[in-house]
Amino acid sequence: MIFAKAAESLGYKPFPMAAANSPSPYTNPDGMQLGQCQFCGHCERFICEANAKASPQVLLYPMLQKRKGFELRLHSHVTRIDYDKKARRVSGVRYIDRLSGEEYVQPADIVILGLFTMSNTRQLLLSGIGKPYDPRAGTGVVGKNFCHQTMSGVNVHFKDRWINPFLAAGASQTCIDEFNEDNFDHSGLGFFGGGYIYSNITSGRPITKRIVPPGTPQWGRKWKQANADWYAHSFNIYVHGSWYPHRENYLDLDPTYRDAYGQPLLRMTFDIRENELRMSEYLTKKTVEIARASGATIVGTPSPRKGPYDSRVYQTTHVTGGTIMGADPRTSVVSPHLQHWDAQNLFVVGASVYPFNAGYNPTGPLGALALKLGDDLVRYAQRPQML
Repeated sequence: MIFAKAAESLGYKPFPMAAANSPSPYTNPDGMQLGQCQFCGHCERFICEANAKASPQVLLYPMLQKRKGFELRLHSHVTRIDYDKKARRVSGVRYIDRLSGEEYVQPADIVILGLFTMSNTRQLLLSGIGKPYDPRAGTGVVGKNFCHQTMSGVNVHFKDRWINPFLAAGASQTCIDEFNEDNFDHSGLGFFGGGYIYSNITSGRPITKRIVPPGTPQWGRKWKQANADWYAHSFNIYVHGSWYPHRENYLDLDPTYRDAYGQPLLRMTFDIRENELRMSEYLTKKTVEIARASGATIVGTPSPRKGPYDSRVYQTTHVTGGTIMGADPRTSVVSPHLQHWDAQNLFVVGASVYPFNAGYNPTGPLGALALKLGDDLVRYAQRPQML
């Protein structure tokens, strides 16, 4: 309410973000049930005791496990996809049973690679499928266009207003979209992209979330007192920003380090570039304007993104790219149907197919891509060819 009122006073149009929390008991078309959200607050990183979060664990796997054709093999570590480069086809997957240590080969007419963003890229590189990206020569496609998200913001503190940082649905946010991507004029700004600006208060876990005013000591009695004084009187105003690809941001196999199975680890060559630095500086100033319009007792120190990139600092887990989709096999890994250009019976799905990272999280469009892939797989199974 505070954020919305401040945003409206500046002429913006705030709105609630959609979330995968069920506001009431719900049975979906597959007969799977969700409970009612209890607004218990610290929920965005945990399994829901009320069963109110839509997720594959709740809505998909219980349904699939009842089907004869479905088998879930736990404790399996995939080492590679068997690939015939001449035939431009894959024939199956090799994996190690982590309990017995034995290696198995699972033959397959169709393979769907649906791992995490970075793991999709690594698996293709380990299996020798597609040409690895070379940033110096500008050739190859597997590993290029790796992107993160550009987060920044400012804290606000209200001496006489009570904020409940532990009471809401986990994804409940109020947003404005006026500075997201192409929704505003970029003339003379010197950057592409943008992001949405939002506020939420569902991350008030006392161990991890301690918002204190500028100048507070980092330890000791005064630090403890500031936590007690401001815990229920503070929140953040964030920028959730895009990240555009850069020629020197990419993934490849590490020439030195290997995992427990003797395979090369994935190497990330990455930094925050000028485009994102400028975008973050511009949008963070907008958050400060909203913060000042909110009537806060104290507006914290703005924190636009700064370089160099530091992987130890949490900046969301939503990385994209590495196996990007496109209409041209010379510049992309998979087709718009998520079919690998160099192996017609291999499909890749995940945020790794995004050519860049937009202001919003990849999750929603990724669900749509997965649904579309389901239709494409039926078509391919009926008539195997490049779609």
